[in-house]
Parts: sequence; C-alpha cells; structure tokens
Amino acid sequence: MAVMATSGPLAGLRVVEFAGVGPGPFCAMLLADMGADVITVDRTEPSGLGIPKEARFNPITRSRRSIALDLKTEVGRETALQLIAKADALIEGHRPGTMERLGLSPEICQAMNPTLIYGRMTGWGQDGPLADTVGHDLNYLALSGALALMGPGEKPAIPLNFLGDYGGGGVYLAFGLLAAIFEAKRSGRGQVVDVAMLDGILSLMTAQFGFLESGRWNPERGTNFLDGGAPWYNVYETAGGGFVSVAAVERKFYDQLLVGMGVDPATVPDQMDRSTWPALCVRFAEIFRARTRAEWEAEMDGRSACFAPVLTPDEAAMHPHMLARDAFQRVAGVRQPAPAPRFSRTPSAVRSAPPTPGQHTDEVLADWAVGRPASSNPQSSGVQS
Repeated sequence: MAVMATSGPLAGLRVVEFAGVGPGPFCAMLLADMGADVITVDRTEPSGLGIPKEARFNPITRSRRSIALDLKTEVGRETALQLIAKADALIEGHRPGTMERLGLSPEICQAMNPTLIYGRMTGWGQDGPLADTVGHDLNYLALSGALALMGPGEKPAIPLNFLGDYGGGGVYLAFGLLAAIFEAKRSGRGQVVDVAMLDGILSLMTAQFGFLESGRWNPERGTNFLDGGAPWYNVYETAGGGFVSVAAVERKFYDQLLVGMGVDPATVPDQMDRSTWPALCVRFAEIFRARTRAEWEAEMDGRSACFAPVLTPDEAAMHPHMLARDAFQRVAGVRQPAPAPRFSRTPSAVRSAPPTPGQHTDEVLADWAVGRPASSNPQSSGVQS
C-alpha cells in the first residue's frame, strides 16, 4: 500500500517524529491519518523498546514514511536537523535530556526553525523529582489516583493502556501540538509543548475529583455510581456465559431497563438510595442469568434502556453498526480501526501500511529536498537506505 496523496484536514502540515513506543506514535498516527506528512526518524538498530512485533501488526505506525538515522553520528544528526528545519512540528518521546545529549534540543532546533512546535512526550513530565524515572501506563495511573478508583473492592483492576498511553498521552499531545501550531500562525513563534501522561490522566480525572470534593464518591471501590456499585451501571453475566452492560443513569432510561427486565418500576427503591444497591445488584444478576445474551438483546431491542451486549473484538468488528459505518479496515491484511474522527469535506484516511525502519529514506530525502550529507566513511554515514 503506497503513500497516498493527502487530502485530509491537515494536508500540507509537516511533522518529524522521532520513533518511540505508545503515545508518541499514536499521536503521529492521528496527525498522519488526517493528512499530515509525518516522517518517522527510526533508529538504524532495534531499540529494544515495547513488545516486539512485525511492522504490519503495529498499526499505530501507519500512514507515514520512515527514514533510518544514527543520531549519534554527525551525519545522522545533520540530516535530522535538515528535516526539522522544514517541519511545522516535532514529536519526541525520550527521557528528559536525551535530545539535548544528541544535539537536538529545542533551542538548537528552534534556532534553525523559529516557528517549530517541539512536542515532548514523557510519563512524568520534563521536570519534578520523578522526571528521570522509568515507568509505563500502569505506573502513571497508580500515582495519579486513578488506579485506586477502578476495580472491585479486593484490589484495583489493571486496565488496558488506553488511559495513560493513548488518552492521557497521545491524544493530549496531538491536541497540544495543534493548539500551538494555531498560535504560531498568529505569533510567528514556536514553542515547546510538554506533555506528560501523568498530567493527561489527571486532566481526564477532572470530573472524578469534582465528585470526590463534593463527598459524593466513596473511597471504597465498587460502591459508587460509575464503578460497579450501582445496579443500573454494571455488567452482568447471562445464561451461557455471555455478558451484558447496563448504564441507565437517568430515571427515564432506568424505567425502560426495568420494564425490559420484567420488573415493575414502582416496586424498586429510589434509584439513588445507595443502601439498596447491594441487594439490587444481586437481584439484577439473578434476572440476567436467566436468559442468554442473545435473548436479552432481542428483549431490549428498541428500548431506550442504555443497554449493550459485551462483545469480543471479533464480534465487534462484524456488528451491523460497525459494518454500516465502515468502522474497520484491512491494511496489509491486518484488521484495524478506521481513522477517527470523521470529517464531512476533508476525510481522513489510512495513507499507507506501517513502514519498516528506513523504508523511505531516499524517497524522503528527495521529497523534502534534503541532501545526503557527505561522509568520509560510508560505513558510518549515519543514514541508512
């Protein structure tokens, strides 16, 4: 799958991404799917980061081209600087101080390109006592207080890495870069965007802190209205082993749910009476175990009950709603979600399959009009074709 001509809302935007794992590549995917010309600067040797996988099974690296540089050589560094000089934004996800040691600090890059937006992606931020500490998504969730709120009473649940890596990290980096690019068009000046996954997670917790401050959220997990404590916001097992979800927060939807369950709303205690929740959870569990998931889907069909079956990823990909919206695509034979969000006039698109490191080195150098620096020793040129 070749790189497509760009027509998305970010067509014309040039971004240099220094290869990493998790939130940086996810941010770059969002921008590239929207039409930005994103060049990934890969290492000439494997990084040893993340979970090893074949390139095509790493779809968050799709829609962009790769150039392989040895940034520890002068030639590799100079080539990177030539690309940066022509970019609107830069993405790097190294530990604080790494880019400075490579001679690619914000000060050096912005001296060459005064309007450059320099995006820095870390777990803890560029400063503070933990700035140099290693970590992953689960650690940032733990320190933020978010992990303590999730899961059953016995111990916190271990969620997938949506909240830290992608929600608190990649999405906030994309948002920050675009906000700074917008401002640079007005001021003519670039700036550094310091994105910490910890900061993003805390931002996502804004509503929860409001609940905590109001006294409406108990510190005990599994006793609150959004953590499995409420019978009307929960997951229940059905006959045959399937599961269903109910999220009838509003009374009008709760009544519809009860009717669908065969329960007279007039016989149920006040929805917000927490003292009744444990017994109601037991009662609801018994009711839902009496039928299969398919039978409950048929019963709730057409009701405004905030009900949905718990699907496996394979089932989700084949659900009629997903099919109607073309929610999944196959790229290089690999099924993956389509770009989001959707635009009415300048649609996003998967521009290309995930590249192998260095796959587009010569093409990128020519396309961006970057000359291959001369080297007295071709074996250590720092630029891998």
